Amino acid sequence: MKLIKTKLKVNNYQKTILAKHAGVARHAYNWGLATCISDYELTKKRPSAITLHKRLVAEVKSINPWYYEVSKCALNKL
Repeated sequence: MKLIKTKLKVNNYQKTILAKHAGVARHAYNWGLATCISDYELTKKRPSAITLHKRLVAEVKSINPWYYEVSKCALNKL
C-alpha cells in the first residue's frame, strides 16, 4: 500500500473559515452531548438525532448568531 501525504496551503481568510467551522462543530457536539446526558438522566431514553437537530435549531442557533457564519454542512456529521 502506498501512503500519500498532502498539506493544505491556506491563506489567512481560509484559516479563519476553517477555525469557525471547527468551533461551531465542537460547540454543537458538546451541546448535544450535554443534552443527551441530561435527557437520559431524566427519562432513561436517548433523544433521536432528528430531535436533537430540531432542538439545536430552536434553542441554540437563535441565541448564537455566529452559527450562521458557517455552512450548514459543519453540523451534518454530528
